Amino acid sequence: MNGLANGIKTAALLGLLSAAFILIGGAIGGTRGLTIGLIIAVLMNGISYFYSDRIALASMHARPVSEAEQPVMYSIVRELATAAHQPMPRLYVSPTMQPNAFATGRNPRHAAVCATEGILQILDRREMRAVLGHELSHVYNRDILISSVAATLAAAITYIAQFALFFGGGNDDRDRNPFVGLIMLILAPIAAGLIQLAISRSREYQADQSGAVLSDDPLALASALRKLQAGTQALPLPQQPALVSTSHLMIANPFRGQGMASLFATHPPMEQRIARLEKLAKSDPRFWK
Repeated sequence: MNGLANGIKTAALLGLLSAAFILIGGAIGGTRGLTIGLIIAVLMNGISYFYSDRIALASMHARPVSEAEQPVMYSIVRELATAAHQPMPRLYVSPTMQPNAFATGRNPRHAAVCATEGILQILDRREMRAVLGHELSHVYNRDILISSVAATLAAAITYIAQFALFFGGGNDDRDRNPFVGLIMLILAPIAAGLIQLAISRSREYQADQSGAVLSDDPLALASALRKLQAGTQALPLPQQPALVSTSHLMIANPFRGQGMASLFATHPPMEQRIARLEKLAKSDPRFWK
């Protein structure tokens, strides 16, 4: 059911953000702008659907690893994928020392799971199994595609909106209003960002619960999240554009957010995620051991 619901959400999101492209194009360049917006929407939909995984992996300088290089990671993922009756995803390792992990890919047959060098060093096998269960749950819930599409299209909307500053609105010079450009520049990125924000926060709670069920160990995931919270705060990543567009895929917020930055974080508070997992372990008889 999660996969079907998220598939519907993906289609709705593609339609909504595509409409935003067309409306922005129309506000900037009238009839010609509508045509340009439509063309860009089609192109960006294709790129985000087929190539979002490559973009995410490249942003973290991830490389594919063999089973000989990462036998524990392969063993865990193979076990969990088999239990879920799903195909084995591609496995990658990023050289960054910040402890983190993410999954990407439009469906289970085209999925990839990436762990950083940092997370492989600080988690024990039980915690790593829980984290990988969380990441695989993103793939099985089909919410990876939603967030990847949101990130790619939201970034594109931001770039298009910047042109509005220079061209304003209307069909010709007499009709152009300089305030239209300023409004588009401010509102378009906010609208796209809020859509991505809403998706990202709900999907993390969902993947925490699904991952806990898949790994049969919610307390191990809670323990891993505590370590990741400390590790990401000690080694925050720089807020470079490529990393910002990938950050919502990661299990832990890779940036050090304070004040307003925390308000627009794409991850729910780690304390709430941990509390939910601990409550799940106590309330669900499946986890009473």
